[in-house]
Amino acid sequence: MAKNLVDLIVSLDEKEAVELVQKKVESGEDPLKILDQVRTAMAKVGEKFENKEFFLPDLIMSGEILRQITDILKPKLKAGVEVKHLGKIVLGTVAGDIHDIGKDIVKFMLDTNGFEVHDLGVDVPKEKFVEKIKETKPQIVALSGFLTLAYDSMKATIEEIEKAGLRGKVKIIIGGGQMDETIRKYVKADAYGKDAVEAVAIAKKWVSAK
Repeated sequence: MAKNLVDLIVSLDEKEAVELVQKKVESGEDPLKILDQVRTAMAKVGEKFENKEFFLPDLIMSGEILRQITDILKPKLKAGVEVKHLGKIVLGTVAGDIHDIGKDIVKFMLDTNGFEVHDLGVDVPKEKFVEKIKETKPQIVALSGFLTLAYDSMKATIEEIEKAGLRGKVKIIIGGGQMDETIRKYVKADAYGKDAVEAVAIAKKWVSAK
């Protein structure tokens, strides 16, 4: 029996996964539905990494599969939609954490929905977030983290933003593998996004309220 997309991505079957996405797109399947399957697969990849069934090379490979899939989906998500510029977002995976899979999905979704995203990458020092906020004057800061060690790093980053006198000028959202509402309260962020679709919805609500 042919494997489904989630299984192909989790099996790191690059060629077949990319080909299947191409076929799904050509047959007219909703790109958001495909993206949801990708998100499910990436969550499973993350679990395998946490359980030490996957290692860094596996994460890098899954990230490469993700990039190829998003290259196929991006034009379809933008097709026929006049995307107006909604606002600026500074995004990054906090210091000590090198995971970029979830961050890249969020960046992709924010970008296709009209946000100007300033992606700082992974293992970003708190000072770099402050520097970028001063430089770009965003409405929103998005902190990503996959591991539990990201909790204190997020907390320290938000404290640094506050110390710089910028906390009242930005809304802060967190997200990633181990994050939830309890962690949001601990780090003192404004919101927690359980996935990329929710993160976009929260960001849109914030910019429309301004």
